Amino acid sequence: MFRFIRNWLNRRIIRRSDITPAQWEEAFASLPLLRRLDADEKRRLRELAILFCHHKVFEGAHGLVVTRPMALIIALQACLPVLNLGLEGYQGWVAVIVYPSGFAPRHVVRDEYGVEHFVQTDLSGESWQSGPVVLAWDDVEQAGITDSHNLVIHEFAHKLDMQNGDANGFPPLHPDMDATAWTEVFSAGFEDLQQRCSHGMDIGIDCYAATSPAEFFAVASEVFFERPSVLRQHYARVYDQLRQYYRQDP
Repeated sequence: MFRFIRNWLNRRIIRRSDITPAQWEEAFASLPLLRRLDADEKRRLRELAILFCHHKVFEGAHGLVVTRPMALIIALQACLPVLNLGLEGYQGWVAVIVYPSGFAPRHVVRDEYGVEHFVQTDLSGESWQSGPVVLAWDDVEQAGITDSHNLVIHEFAHKLDMQNGDANGFPPLHPDMDATAWTEVFSAGFEDLQQRCSHGMDIGIDCYAATSPAEFFAVASEVFFERPSVLRQHYARVYDQLRQYYRQDP
């Protein structure tokens, strides 16, 4: 009964959307990574984006006004990874905060002696467990360049990873997936990339992925959607695990 009511409410929200065909056309045209989708996939992505925009709040920081075209560009990219999964992975939080450009949040870090230090780091994106996704618009705006880098997909991959706790590169897997295989494949890929990066090898995958298993999963997700052939060429087994997880084969 609950699912029936939820589906009925979702259909109602979608039917009442006032997003125009011209606005959709402009948003899709600005995102080349969506060109591979067929007509049915684009329809379902639009519907997910409508629901995403309905349930999330877009907040501009430092005087930035988040316009509808901006919100649609973010929503379409955020919904691409969950196209065949649904929005359930994005539950438990509300806000998408958009800065005009990079930002430097202040965090408290406790060292090995228990002493707390205030640390500021320049960032273009951030995801908080049970909290907002924070994005820098000048980076999001570059989404039209399919270069293996996609800030929105990266941060929302972290959100999917956080469904079962802190981001650690091990999101909740589907019942038909093998957790042991996932761990072995991603551990091997992570260690191999660390070796390549330590020797200055550039294979088209950002070495930021080599900093932690969580970042390896997020960056691999970016490449999976942006330049799938690169990931498949160097880490075919990682590609296959992501294909199973996202239930897509770009």
